[in-house]
Amino acid sequence: MGLTETSIHNKLSERLKPIHLDVINESNMHNVPKGSETHFKVIIVSDLFNGKSLLQRHRMVNELLAEELSGSVHALSIQAKTSQQWEDSNHHITKSPPCLGGSGK
Repeated sequence: MGLTETSIHNKLSERLKPIHLDVINESNMHNVPKGSETHFKVIIVSDLFNGKSLLQRHRMVNELLAEELSGSVHALSIQAKTSQQWEDSNHHITKSPPCLGGSGK
């Protein structure tokens, strides 16, 4: 686990008290140098999300990771769920699409 990945994990763990947390470095799926920490997926389940809209949950995560997002992190995919949503989805994690190389084609 690299420094950025560790920082993301620690901040989310400390502040959002997740029931489940995965921080996945997806940089290897993109055209970046080996060992990069530029593209991440976060799967986070927290009771602090109860009563919050999806937009509010994403804002909570983005605010905590403002330093990383203003630095080396180019892309952040967030799946933020309540514990009930997590159970109802049978712990389903949406697969990331393949990289299109920035062209969108």
